[in-house]
Amino acid sequence: MTTYVLQRVRPLGDAEVDVTIAGGQIASIDAPGTANTAGATVIDGTDCILLPGFVDLHTHLREPGREEAETVRTGSMAAALGGFTAVHAMANTDPVADTAGVVEQVWRLGREAGYVDVVPVGAVTVGLKGERLAELGAMADSAPRVRVFSDDGICVSDALLMRRALEYVKAFDGVISQHAQEPRLTEQAQMNESELSGVLGLKGWPAVAEESIISRDVLLAEHVGSRVHIAHVSTAGSVDIVRTAKARGIQVTAEVTPHHLALTETEAVGYNPVFKVNPPLRGELDREAVRAALADGTIDCVATDHAPHPSEAKEVEWQSAAFGMTGLETALSVVVDTMVNTGLLDWAGVADRMSYAPARIARLADHGRPIEVGEPANLVLVDPRSTRVVEATDTASRSRNNPFVGRQLPASVLATFLRGRATVLNGELVAPRGDKA
Repeated sequence: MTTYVLQRVRPLGDAEVDVTIAGGQIASIDAPGTANTAGATVIDGTDCILLPGFVDLHTHLREPGREEAETVRTGSMAAALGGFTAVHAMANTDPVADTAGVVEQVWRLGREAGYVDVVPVGAVTVGLKGERLAELGAMADSAPRVRVFSDDGICVSDALLMRRALEYVKAFDGVISQHAQEPRLTEQAQMNESELSGVLGLKGWPAVAEESIISRDVLLAEHVGSRVHIAHVSTAGSVDIVRTAKARGIQVTAEVTPHHLALTETEAVGYNPVFKVNPPLRGELDREAVRAALADGTIDCVATDHAPHPSEAKEVEWQSAAFGMTGLETALSVVVDTMVNTGLLDWAGVADRMSYAPARIARLADHGRPIEVGEPANLVLVDPRSTRVVEATDTASRSRNNPFVGRQLPASVLATFLRGRATVLNGELVAPRGDKA
């Protein structure tokens, strides 16, 4: 395995050091310019930030069954380019990941791709139908040892079923990630319910549809004494509920997407379906609330909800278009733009919200680790000075539904390391066999 010396890097934005990576670990941390470079590949990291590799709790890799939008391999490549070393593959595949066999298939595909650790998310209910629990125990005991379960894309709306799921996963310290959407309140909904939705003639999606489910589920988690995670929090009211629940000692965690940090409902004005997403882009006060909540820790982490779609699912009229946006390759830049450059987070905060916290929620032992000698070398090297205009075709994903196309964003990933092996160097993919992808 290649030895790397990262010269004059700044771990978490602190003072410059040389970091040597060897044998899959951080082998040494030395004063700048003093590391032994004999036989090593040297990377000049002057003014660059070294962070633990990012962990995404919410990624749609589509395979098996929807390979026209994404595969485990292409999604893994996009993740590595975005600085991720582990991603959680959501269960809404075809067949649904509701058995040990399917989650093991996804896990094996991730290992074969080799760019990131692909961690399968198991479905809560059989076929995502919300009628009976899936094989939670069998998935927990499978090779990938599933610990996160979700019917994402569909809310577990039956309160009794949600209670039973929370009770079941408590036995092995699992967590239910809830897609908070009361179905009757969102029938045929197209965008955030507001004055603007009326002006545009699009059926509104009320905030209470999200907030009512979160309220119910934190009470259920408290009653059962189990862990619940709230996916893609999007409203100020949801933030208040999560904050209150945490103050009461309830085991609730929450995530926010980059697009909810950056964008608002006004993007719908042009009826461009690339901005159609579930939950919908909200109002300015909601955007301010989720940013503040991520800054103060009420929202624990950033999760991309990377949702690729083929062009035919998006290049249609708004009402007929699929919900969802891609986000793996632009997540860091959006967080830097909305949180770091605004003074809401420092680089240590980015490391916490994009690596430490999601790894802790998912119970990943080898990710979200401190940058210290002897720790696994799951790392990302970031150039905070760079800027780029996002191009639709400049992506490893099979899909092009990125809402930030044409926008100038700060910061770029220079290198990503998975257990000491470079998956990205100089901003370009490196295949597992060592040559350019």
